[in-house]
Amino acid sequence: MLKTIIHNSDLHFEHRNWTAELRFWEDELRTFNHRLEDLVSRYTDITFLKRLEHYQNEIRLHEIRILDLLEDIEKHEARIAGQTRSGGAEYMDITMVNAHRTTREKMETERDVYADFKKEFFAFLTEYM
Repeated sequence: MLKTIIHNSDLHFEHRNWTAELRFWEDELRTFNHRLEDLVSRYTDITFLKRLEHYQNEIRLHEIRILDLLEDIEKHEARIAGQTRSGGAEYMDITMVNAHRTTREKMETERDVYADFKKEFFAFLTEYM
C-alpha cells in the first residue's frame, strides 16, 4: 500500500487560499447588503419587502458559515503551528488530515451554495433595478 505524505506547507497554502476566498466573500456580502439598503428606501410593496428580507437572511446565513469556516481554518493552523513548534513532523497525522478534508468538503459545499445564491441574488437585483 502506497502512503501519501501531506506536508504542513501544502495545507498551509490551501488555508491561505481559502481564507482569501472567504474574505472576498465577506466583502461581497457587505456590498450586497448595501445594495439591499438602497432598494429598501425605493420600494414599499410588501411582496418586494418580503423578498428583500429573504436575501438579507441569506446573506446573514452565509456570513455565519464564512465565520465558521474561518474558525475551522484558524484552529487547524494553530494545530499545525503547535506541532511544528513542538518539534513534530512536517507532515500531518491521519487525524489532522481528516480534519483538513472535512474543512475542504465544507469549503467546496459553501462555494457551490454561495455561487447559486449569487445567481439568484443578481436575478433579483436585475428585476428591481
